[in-house]
Amino acid sequence: MPRLRRYRVFLIFAFIVIALLYHVSKNTQWERFQMTEHSATGSHSHHNTKPETGHDGHNHGTGPDHQVDKSRPAPPRPNQPPPEQQQHHTTTAPASAETSIKIPKLKSGDEAHKGAYGLPTTAPTKSRKPKPLVDGAYETPSVPAKKPGTGTGHHDSFPKPKKEEPEGETFYADWPPKLTDPVSDPNTTPTAIHWRKPYEYYPIPEEKMIMLPTGKPKPIPKVQFEFAPETPAAKEKREARLIKIKAEAKKAWTGYRTYAWGHDEVRPISKGPHDPFCGWAATLVDALDTLWIMGLKREFEEGVKAAKAIDFTTTPYRNDIPVFETIIRYLGGLVGAYDVSGGKEGGYTVLLDKAEELAEILMGVFDTPNRMPILYYQWRPQDNEVPKRASASSGVAELGSMGMEFTRLAQLTGKNKYYDAIARITDALEELQNREGGTAIPGVFPQNLDASGCNQTAAAEKRREREEEARAREEEERRREEETRRKEEDEEGKKRGAPTHHHREGETLETDSNGDGKDDLAFEVHRETGSAAHGGLAKRFSMGEFRPSPPGMMDDECIPQPLKSPGYGSDSYSMGGSQDSAYEYFPKQYVLLGGLVPKYRTMHLKTVEGVKNYLLFRPQAKGDPDVLFSAKAFSPDGTDKALTYEYEVTHLTCFLGGMFGLGGKIFNKPEDVEIGKRLAAGCAWAYEAMPTGIMPEYAQILPCDSAAECHFNETQWGLKVDPYMTDRERQAEEYEKNMAKWREDVADAKRKKAQAEAEEKRRAEEEKRLQEEESRRPVNATTPDEGQMQTSSSHAGHDLKEKDSVPAGTHLERRGVVRGDAPDEYRGAAKTAEEKAKKVEGALDFNSSPSQPPRIEVWQRPLGQTFLPPEPVKPLTHEEYMASQKLYPGFTTITDRRYILRPEAIESVWYMYRITGDPIWQDRGWSMWQAVIRATQTEIGHSAISDVTTNEKHPTETDSMESFWLAETLKYFYLLFAEPDVISLDEWVLNTEAHPFRRPV
Repeated sequence: MPRLRRYRVFLIFAFIVIALLYHVSKNTQWERFQMTEHSATGSHSHHNTKPETGHDGHNHGTGPDHQVDKSRPAPPRPNQPPPEQQQHHTTTAPASAETSIKIPKLKSGDEAHKGAYGLPTTAPTKSRKPKPLVDGAYETPSVPAKKPGTGTGHHDSFPKPKKEEPEGETFYADWPPKLTDPVSDPNTTPTAIHWRKPYEYYPIPEEKMIMLPTGKPKPIPKVQFEFAPETPAAKEKREARLIKIKAEAKKAWTGYRTYAWGHDEVRPISKGPHDPFCGWAATLVDALDTLWIMGLKREFEEGVKAAKAIDFTTTPYRNDIPVFETIIRYLGGLVGAYDVSGGKEGGYTVLLDKAEELAEILMGVFDTPNRMPILYYQWRPQDNEVPKRASASSGVAELGSMGMEFTRLAQLTGKNKYYDAIARITDALEELQNREGGTAIPGVFPQNLDASGCNQTAAAEKRREREEEARAREEEERRREEETRRKEEDEEGKKRGAPTHHHREGETLETDSNGDGKDDLAFEVHRETGSAAHGGLAKRFSMGEFRPSPPGMMDDECIPQPLKSPGYGSDSYSMGGSQDSAYEYFPKQYVLLGGLVPKYRTMHLKTVEGVKNYLLFRPQAKGDPDVLFSAKAFSPDGTDKALTYEYEVTHLTCFLGGMFGLGGKIFNKPEDVEIGKRLAAGCAWAYEAMPTGIMPEYAQILPCDSAAECHFNETQWGLKVDPYMTDRERQAEEYEKNMAKWREDVADAKRKKAQAEAEEKRRAEEEKRLQEEESRRPVNATTPDEGQMQTSSSHAGHDLKEKDSVPAGTHLERRGVVRGDAPDEYRGAAKTAEEKAKKVEGALDFNSSPSQPPRIEVWQRPLGQTFLPPEPVKPLTHEEYMASQKLYPGFTTITDRRYILRPEAIESVWYMYRITGDPIWQDRGWSMWQAVIRATQTEIGHSAISDVTTNEKHPTETDSMESFWLAETLKYFYLLFAEPDVISLDEWVLNTEAHPFRRPV
């Protein structure tokens, strides 16, 4: 009988393993479900799951642009209507807790109650329009499990493009769904998430709303030049150019219509769609007024019909709405198309309806404590149902470029709430502009502003003060409790007649059970109960590491503040990207409001004064062009005392000529018109300076010391571009010295090589002579030492037999150790050695073809091979270095060499032509047009290019055609050669996306 004691460890281990395997097998399905859920929630949020909120109501699903406001009392829960509407919604009893985990049965979208979000359902046979609910909420429609842009999904209403959209990521709420795979199960479809009107946390009472100005518009000076009748030759030339521009515009539209209908953009090289925004057909909406202006009425009506089907309440492409881009492209595009097509009388009222539909969604971005907007709007219900704050780092252009669109919408609809929303932003910017020391450059804002409305520094100081007060109260309370406890212990001790010892707070009780002189366990008296607690934890607790916040204290307490610099790093000031259109809107808002709001005039004049005093400069370039550009300034301390500059030439800054020209005309500032001319001429010159005839996205240039007197200094330019210009002469001298030494070393190496070759040749000849002497010696001849030699050869042959190796050509063979009369075993050994030698030679490839010399390692190199020292690298001369930079004389660097079909340069050229009437602007514009079309045209449209400094006939395309190509660039080119009364500046004012709004009369 076997003894179990010997196997008891093994049996115990086996039992444990079996038990673990049993439990794992029971939980496998649940763990797999958990894993699926985790992978889904890790990347996308679920629309049927309420947002994860803490005790303070913070929604952890909100995006980085905004901050959740916690300084307001707890609002209704996310995805729950306000108290006055709760009776319209079905309530659900909380689920009882169960010890076992059960997977709940999932409701389909058809089973879910109205307004809720269901899970994948069977695809409906017909698509249905979302039905509006209370307060603008929408019922969630079911859509089939297809990629965006196909079937009955997001782009159903648009005619199908000829080419299917490539696969792309789609953001569905329940993906992957629980227990169901829509790819393998044709009876299920993912359910789209739809925006619904959220609870308004910071409403503006009607009596406090800023009303749209009313009354007769004030007289504003005429903007456009009084053009004389043109000659027949001039008209023929102008119309011929106009036809070419219109043909290119129609080509671009047809390419979009064919390959990306209903999507944001078309890829003009790969012929596919691209949706960088929300997939709401950006090119379509952006181009509507361009189509009307160019007389493409059939294309316009087709576009209007398609725009009517856009669902602004959902998008599968983004979790957020880029507010700035959406307002200037979509809202501006719809309002502009409504105005140019005749407004109410024109019959395209659906455009205004869609504009208001979009505006209602965007109004949620203003629901913040200080009414400053969220710039990236988390539109999904689970992210949208919590109070928010604006970003502490908001771009000025995004913050200040909403006014025209909402103002014109308020004028068309009569709803003051649209104007109120943007008027409060203007008031905040005006306050900052007027504040003493508010900005480093008077009248100009830093690139980013803290729009949160909360002074974080003051809030932190207030929290610290409250913490100190709470700590003092706790200390006083503990002292009193300690005194009371000691008195009670004294009285108890007196009654028992036993001595008492008081352990005060912080006193350590030591134990030494093993007598080694060290504490085995240290305790500390609890600060409230007087009982012993473990020393480490009690010490950390007493130091406040785990001390909870005092009751009622807010984790995100807000001390109100106006707009200000974010307060970290240097502030940048410029008229370029992230700042440009905020200033552009000051004079245009003045015009759009009929001159009834004078603050826009004041703000514009302060801005141009700051630009003239701090930013404008004349470039120092070849040919001494009399043009102007606007620099970027940096302030490290918020003042103008230590400003540093980048003298930039950027495409985005080119709008400035038009702004100065327009403002100079309407505010009667002739000197500003002249500055506008030089600014517009500067961008036209930058086009001419590049090999392609197109200016780059971003470059820097050498500035003149004085705008009045400036001549190109090639040495100064060379030092700026090549900081090692003076060192290059020294480097050239060192190179010549190194080359002389290298030549000596090479000659010495060749001399040594020749000597080695001569020595090797002598040795070869000596070997040959000895062989010849051996061959002439008689075979049986004897010498006095013959017997001794034969004995030696016998010994050598015996050794060869044992080792089976006789190297061919060695002295043993040459001396006749293995001769024809030698025994067979010796001849066999010699043959074997010869074969091995040939194998070695084959492995070393000694007989390789001269055309393909073998690679011989150092240890394989033949004796006598010379190792030549490396030749010194010749440094570039200053002239060679300057040529490698591909810079036009005057430019110091070109950081971004792209051209992305931008409109700003031709925009200012158009303004100058309409303002001055000088045909030189038409000629400049036509040169720009020819260069742009030559470099960008593709089979189906036009593409951005990667390098405007190339000399290649066809620059490399980047396969991108943004919506502003049709909305702005082609429109400005067309208007430059259209009759002056087409979009007259005395009747229309254009937003930053070139959408025309009718001026009040």
